[in-house]
Amino acid sequence: MSEITVRALEPTEWEKYKACRLTALQEAPDAFAADYDTEAAYEEALWLERMGRATRVIAETAKVKEAAGIVSLRPDEAIYENALEAFGLWVAPDERGTGVATALMEFATAYAADAGHGSLIYWVGTDNGRAVAFASSFGFRPTEYRRPMEHSVDTDEDDEEELAMVYALRP
Repeated sequence: MSEITVRALEPTEWEKYKACRLTALQEAPDAFAADYDTEAAYEEALWLERMGRATRVIAETAKVKEAAGIVSLRPDEAIYENALEAFGLWVAPDERGTGVATALMEFATAYAADAGHGSLIYWVGTDNGRAVAFASSFGFRPTEYRRPMEHSVDTDEDDEEELAMVYALRP
């Protein structure tokens, strides 16, 4: 297993975020509410704007040139006061099962705690057993909150849902 480095991207690193995001959209199109063709056509100004809307966190290893994984963080008080949401979690196929997702979530929980948030929210597809198992093993707990799953591609799974899982942070 190679060493994993996790860090928040600076706004000036929008091209690194763009490359990772587009790779994720190509590799796992059904996992995102956006699609590759739309985002590939975005101008620089829109990528810069996106960098300002959320903290983009990247995991790097010696094995993967662009990024081993990524997650984004933004405040979200829709269901819990003073919560931070982790979204857009993706790990490169060759890095799955190597600790990259854990390293990204460890960074996310530390970042949230340092910023004074009371909880970290992570929405997971109810049919994605691997993601639910990962979140549970990390310490996220299921909530009663559900929402319809958004897909970037047409799917017959109109009734798919996402489950809000919460990780309580100690003050």
